[in-house]
Amino acid sequence: MSTQLATFTLDGHTLAIAVEQVQEVLRSQTRTRVPLAPPRVAGLVNLRGQVLTAVDLRVPLGLPPRTEGEPMVVVVRVGGEPVSLLVDTIGDVVEVDERDFEPAPDTLTGAARELILGAYKLPDRLVLALDADRAVGL
Repeated sequence: MSTQLATFTLDGHTLAIAVEQVQEVLRSQTRTRVPLAPPRVAGLVNLRGQVLTAVDLRVPLGLPPRTEGEPMVVVVRVGGEPVSLLVDTIGDVVEVDERDFEPAPDTLTGAARELILGAYKLPDRLVLALDADRAVGL
């Protein structure tokens, strides 16, 4: 059985979320900061009149802060609500075979290990399947 994943990159790593969970992808959006919000909350985004929480995935994954460029946005459905995820670049949609799914690599440590469901080995790269529900953690 195969499944489709929407891919994106963060700090040179290719991550993915099930296509069914992705609502849309956007270029960088203006964010309004939220005082006293958890560090992973990068602000609020107004998406055609709907206010979404913007989550900087670098924080829960323990990656270094973005030093240049504006992040891209992946809008996903978590618990039935749209949430904006900030990523470095948007990738393509890949079709993977469930038989190629493997546990998360041993090189993953800390919080990232708890947020990665596992990995798919593609001919040209390793794709890490992200547990968006846990990564958002709102």
